[in-house]
Order: sequence, then structure tokens, then C-alpha cells
Amino acid sequence: MESIWTAETKIQRRDPLPGDLETPAVVIGAGMTGILTAYYLKQAGIPAVVLEADRIGSGQTKNTTAKITSQHGMIYARLTESFGGRMAAHYAEANEEALREYERLILEKKISCDFVKCPAYLYSVDRQNGETLLKREAAAAKSLGIRASFEKDSELPFPVAGTVKFEDQARFHPLKFLDRLSEEVTVYEKTKALKVEEGLVETGRGRVSAEYIIFASHFPFINVPGYYFARMYQERSYVMAVEDAAVLEGMYLGTGPLELSFRPQGELLLAGGGNHRTGKNKRGGQYEMLKNRVKAYYPDCRETARWSAQDCMTLDGVPYIGRFSAGKSGWYVASGFGKWGMTSAMVSARILTAMIAGQACEEADIFSPQRRMTGRAVKELFIHGMHTVKGFAKRLSPCGDGEIVPNCPHMGCRMEWNPETASYDCPCHGSRFDKEGHLIDDPAQTDCEKRKRNHYV
Repeated sequence: MESIWTAETKIQRRDPLPGDLETPAVVIGAGMTGILTAYYLKQAGIPAVVLEADRIGSGQTKNTTAKITSQHGMIYARLTESFGGRMAAHYAEANEEALREYERLILEKKISCDFVKCPAYLYSVDRQNGETLLKREAAAAKSLGIRASFEKDSELPFPVAGTVKFEDQARFHPLKFLDRLSEEVTVYEKTKALKVEEGLVETGRGRVSAEYIIFASHFPFINVPGYYFARMYQERSYVMAVEDAAVLEGMYLGTGPLELSFRPQGELLLAGGGNHRTGKNKRGGQYEMLKNRVKAYYPDCRETARWSAQDCMTLDGVPYIGRFSAGKSGWYVASGFGKWGMTSAMVSARILTAMIAGQACEEADIFSPQRRMTGRAVKELFIHGMHTVKGFAKRLSPCGDGEIVPNCPHMGCRMEWNPETASYDCPCHGSRFDKEGHLIDDPAQTDCEKRKRNHYV
């Protein structure tokens, strides 16, 4: 199950770290965030090297739906209420600037990456409350400087209560972009960061000394300080590419928990949905749901690819971009992008570069990992904590009859089998492993061992 991006693009291999190295800055992770951050640091006169455990773009970047938008769901009314107009405007401005910067960079470097400007829409099928909520969101976004408007019509093959239209958004091919931009920076592949202490990153191939250390590895694998494992959870979602469906002009995201997202890519249509907390899909059925619903909308369509993505979700719905911890002056982090990894990657690169280079960056306040907790965040912290408690409690009980289930090596939670992706998924913090126990997704850093029936920890 590989994405259409991976099937179409093979990025040139890079050598592993040749040994101990000293550099002004080191970036952990060669996804979109890591490569962009290294690029902008270089432009600011701060040389950086990127350490990648596997291959460039082999993490979450390869599984994105590759939308570059400031439209991030029903967020702007909530941000204004929770953080105030000034900080909400900083969120909007940072993401709008990210859109413009992608376009500028692609045009300047003549990067062939299927970049297309198009509108992005929020839609609702809720006839009772949908229109009211969409109008409220459109007004909030517009008040923050975004070209947003409420509309009644859509291209979708089913009736809607309305949409919020965001002008001048974009889509692209992420790996084509990453392939070209990675030529501008120094990347060491097959070089896994194992340990970080002050100004030193230890790998299995040598040690890297640096004044600045940037964690761009999706989920920070250092538990203390920062405690990101307690401040985020991970969520899986599923995507299906089909041909012979109507080709849409815009990109669409449903506001309800059961609604799908749609976005065109050439002659294909990408449909996404089936979101659930990682480790909570024991019965499966997400791909089947997608297939049935898309087929109902477009009876003549044919599936060409399917894949799944994993996203880090913060307690208040805003990414963590900035200093890793108040007590670690040289450490920086970019994580918790939710469903908006491509835009947030550019936001992160620009904010972190400004902070490291000592430049002013007003937009950094709302993304700060040290920002105040909102009421929503406190509620989510309790819910997230209860999932973790349940995961810990399960490790003390025997497995089911004949069942072989591993515990996660990250913090010991009992895993659950996900039939959709044929993987063991951790319901506590989202680490994932294949059926042989090999690590797929962090924050765990090692493979796991299977536990046999009635074998206690």
C-alpha cells in the first residue's frame, strides 16, 4: 500500500554519516519540515546537516494528501475565542505566508512538482446547524485577513448545507518538490539519532556536535524534558485514489466526523477519511468504507491506490513550533501538525530559522510549545491521559486465547493489531510496528518483541 507520490518518485540516495562531525546546526528528520528548515538556515548563513533514520521523505511526508492551505478545518473562530484576535491573526498570517513562500520558491527554482493554485472548501451536510457554523467560520477567517467567503454551491456529487471558500490555496506533488529541494542541503541517510544530550546527537554511525539541535522527526523521541508524549496523541487516516471520477477544481474537507475529504491530482481523485486514534481500529473496515462511499458517489470510478497517514494531534489543535523546552536553549522542535503537515512544515522552517538567527518573528507566539493551556487543552489532556492509563493497565493482563501481542518499547503500553495496515499500533502514544515487530513509526526508537499468551511482563 504505497501512495501515488512514492510510486511516481524515487529520490536519489545519500550516504550515511561518515563519522563524528561538528556543525552549527543539526536537523533530525529529512521529511518536508527537516529539509525546509535546513534550507532556510543555510540561506540565513547557518550551515546545517540533516540526519535521517531511513530515506529522505520516507516518513509521514510520503503519505500526505499534499494540500498547501491556510484552511485547517473549523479553526479560526475557535482560535479567536481561545487565544484572542492578535494571536489568531498570527496563526492565519503564518499559514498565508507559507502559501506564498511555497509558490515563490517553486517559481524561483523552477521546481516541476505539479503545483496548482486552487480554492479550498470546508463543507457541511448538516442541514440544521451547518450553515450557521460555516458562516461563523467564514467571518472569523475573513476578519483575520484570509480571503474566505460562505457559498451555497459546490462541485460535490451530493447536497451540502454550504461551504466556506478559501481563495488562492494550492496543491502539489510533495516528493517531487522534496527531491529537488534536498539537493540544496546536506543529508545523511540511514543515520538514526539514538540519543541527544545538550549540544550532541549520538547516532550509530558517529556523533554530531552542534550549537542548535532541531527535532523535525514527526514525534519527538525524547520524553524528558518537553513531555510531548503527554501533550500529543497520534491519529490515523486513510486515502484512496480513483480514476474515472469527476475531476474537481477545488479541494474539499467535511466538517463532520464522518465526512470525507476530496482533492484532485491530475486525472485522479483522492478521497480521504476514516480517522481514528492510533491503536483504536481493531475491527478495521476503513478502506472498505471509503471504497463503498466513493463508489456510491462515482459509480464508474476505479481504485488505483490506497494508503494511510499518521498525524500528531496537539491538545489545543495548534502545532508546537519553537524551543523544545525552557531549559534547553539550543534545542528546537516542530511537531503536532495535525492534518496540515505541508503548510505547517513551511511555517516551522521560517519560524525556527528566525528564532535561531535572532530575527523578529511575531507569529511565533501562538505556536510556542510553552504557550498557556486553553480550556480545550485541559479537557484533551484528561482524555489523552485516560487512554494512556488503559494502555498501561492492559500490559498487566494476559493476552487472549492463542493471541500474540507485543507491548510497546516506548513506555510499555499494550499494542493492538490494526488489520487495515497489518501493524501493531500503540493506543497510548502512537508507535507502530509491522507483524514481525519492526519499528514503523515513532516515538518508540527500537523494535519490539512479541509476547505469547499468558506471558506477563
